[in-house]
Amino acid sequence: MQINRKNDLNLRMLEVFGAVMRNMTTVAAAEELGISQPAVSNAIKGLEAQLGFMLFERTRRGLVPSEEAHILYEDVEPIYMMMKGIEGHVRAVRSAQKGRLRIATTPPLSQSIIPITLKRFLTNRRDVRVGYDVRGFDAILRCVETGTADVGLLLGMESHPGFDIIPLFVGVMTCVMLPDHPLAALGHVGPADLAQHDFVGIGPDYETRLGALIRSAFAISGVPYVTNLEVRYCHTASVMTSAGMGPSVVDSFTSRFMLANELVSRPFVPEIKVTAAAVVRQGKPLSRVAAAFIEELKRVAQGQ
Repeated sequence: MQINRKNDLNLRMLEVFGAVMRNMTTVAAAEELGISQPAVSNAIKGLEAQLGFMLFERTRRGLVPSEEAHILYEDVEPIYMMMKGIEGHVRAVRSAQKGRLRIATTPPLSQSIIPITLKRFLTNRRDVRVGYDVRGFDAILRCVETGTADVGLLLGMESHPGFDIIPLFVGVMTCVMLPDHPLAALGHVGPADLAQHDFVGIGPDYETRLGALIRSAFAISGVPYVTNLEVRYCHTASVMTSAGMGPSVVDSFTSRFMLANELVSRPFVPEIKVTAAAVVRQGKPLSRVAAAFIEELKRVAQGQ
């Protein structure tokens, strides 16, 4: 036995019918729906033709609903309210007020600009759900590649096969120290200056990208890179500096947010530029929520 699953009723016609029932005139229904009065009249006639019975009696005083119209309206009104709810959800998604966002970020950004960005971004976005994870550089790329993260945030990468890179802000490496350290009296700090003191290094045992850039600056300057304390992350280096373990060369994002810990910063020369970037799968369009978060991140990174 073949079952006919075709539904000839048109949702738009039912929406027009509901508006007429609430307003009792086609003119008022047209104003509510933002369409013309003839369009309302034609929709009602079309619905009556589909149903096979009259919904309204046309009198001099206006439209008079039939008994069948009242019965139908009892069934249609819940549908109309559901459609209004869906429209509200659509507007929320369109304005990036509703959705899901999964972020994977490296520690330097996770401990500097990301917390402030998330606080600003989630204000008045109660229907946005964020998953936030802190990973190493390679792990972030795997998360984005497999789809377990919508956006990866990292430092020091300007291109990579299979990914789209969205530059957020270009910073520089800077030297941070306690205010009473001798290097605080200098206008800028270079490898030769650091070599005269104990300092906190980044790598090389951990083979970090930022650590490699710092070691390269020492090599270019002809200064041996010698330190008895090496850490993986810039934030860790800054904490060690705060504890009196000596200056450290960190990215400007970390130094900017560590100055509250009674540290001072000086430009590091030769200048080392570091790009903060968002990483997404190549060719995959950003969701509205992800795009709005990235724009907020750019504003925070630029001090806006």
